[in-house]
Amino acid sequence: MASRSRTSPSPQSDANPKARSGEGSKSNESEKSDSPPKSGQIKLSSEVLNGDSIIEVDDIEIDLRNRYLAAFLAWILPGAGHVYQGRHAKGTLFIVSVLSIWFLGFALGGWNVVYASWQPGDRRWHYFLQAGVGAAALPALVQGDRMRRSTDPTTGRTLDSYRPLWRGFMAPPHRPVLEGEADEVAAWYARRGSGYEMGTWFTMIAGLLNFLVIYDAFGGPLAVPISGKRKT
Repeated sequence: MASRSRTSPSPQSDANPKARSGEGSKSNESEKSDSPPKSGQIKLSSEVLNGDSIIEVDDIEIDLRNRYLAAFLAWILPGAGHVYQGRHAKGTLFIVSVLSIWFLGFALGGWNVVYASWQPGDRRWHYFLQAGVGAAALPALVQGDRMRRSTDPTTGRTLDSYRPLWRGFMAPPHRPVLEGEADEVAAWYARRGSGYEMGTWFTMIAGLLNFLVIYDAFGGPLAVPISGKRKT
């Protein structure tokens, strides 16, 4: 059984209670400031965050420059915001990895899995996630608007005069799109099989990953010492 030692207060400390209380408060404050964070918590000190755009990580200062512009550039082109901030290695990694996943999915789906449509029977909610990669998915908005203006509002059918731009690149399927009917979407499924579904998910995952890239460009790396070392 472990023993506990107790010390009685010295006469000198009893003689000066004010000094004792003052020293006690100072020691408590220092103990609070020096005490390590609890498990699962991150303790930030004033030395870690320097200003609105400068972040210090392991004694290395990173200038995030204009955070909002960096986030916008990261959306337009994955990794572009990091290149703008001078974080070239990370920016190059994001450009290659995110766009590779996105274009791989696009190819698996026969180049037909990315398009913008919100019509009855073809509410393409997947596009909201696919558009996370920015400029690569924006042609779908142009094609979607062209299809909308070429659809008869009474019958819901695509006009015979409709001609998609860019040889149908990211163009929506011809209207109407009905479940169980032999429409253009059914033909895409028949040609690609499971590749159409896989391509859709790959492009969605790439868009979701770029949301994390955008956040990293805006907020910067984790603003605490990565090595876990405490400054002395």
